[in-house]
Amino acid sequence: MLDHGIPFALTDRVRRIVAPNPGVMTGPGTNTYLLGNKDVAVVDPGPAEPSHIDAILDAAGDDIRWIVCTHTHPDHSPAWQKIHEATGAQTLGGPVVDDPFQDKTFTADRLLQHDDVLSTPEFTLRAVYTPGHVGNHFCFFLEEDGMMFAGDHIMNGSTVVIIPPSGDMKLYIESLQRLLDYPLKSIAPGHGELMEQPSEVVEWLVNHRLQREAKVLAGLQQLGKSSLDDLVKVVYADVDTSLHKMARLSLSAHLIKLAQESRATDHGQDVWEAR
Repeated sequence: MLDHGIPFALTDRVRRIVAPNPGVMTGPGTNTYLLGNKDVAVVDPGPAEPSHIDAILDAAGDDIRWIVCTHTHPDHSPAWQKIHEATGAQTLGGPVVDDPFQDKTFTADRLLQHDDVLSTPEFTLRAVYTPGHVGNHFCFFLEEDGMMFAGDHIMNGSTVVIIPPSGDMKLYIESLQRLLDYPLKSIAPGHGELMEQPSEVVEWLVNHRLQREAKVLAGLQQLGKSSLDDLVKVVYADVDTSLHKMARLSLSAHLIKLAQESRATDHGQDVWEAR
């Protein structure tokens, strides 16, 4: 159930509330997760939409102790402020980074490190550093349920845009593979329904990115020295042209990875060539 504003129980200790911000980049809307029943952690409070904030406070109110952000993009973190003011909850997350889409209002009371743990009598939540989509991205593993809260590391229904300089395709693929180190039973994405076959999801995403990378190399070899605008039409010929502006960002991330691996040359002015 992805109805906006209505708490939906995924397990005995996890509820999901979907924000009313559906769109091309957000799918049905941003998923906010409430962990625990007595001492509650809010994972990804979502946009600063009053009705969504009210739904979170109505569902958990004075029981909210922590506000945990996977990353600080405007559809994931801005509601932290009103929830913090209403409850005094501690904020946890990464630092604001060099990225054009940051929620610069966010302040973490506790800056997270990989493998940090938030523990209560009801749950154990482990921070998993997953840079790639953006440099301050964390996933969170709920040990009791084998559930990975994936933010924008993994979305249900579409692939994630990687935006340099903070977004990094090489780190993104490595971070996807890192998830397989955990005993996953499900993935709770930042957008869309719960994903019940996590290993298959991760493996598909890694293969999809590597297949796209192969298309980038093939496109460079076909066009020779080429601009991003020309290359995106070839590499993303299977994607609606209305999405090419965003695809161009992920294309840049692929090219940067190839340059890091000495497989492509950046001639400047968004002109690239295969090595």
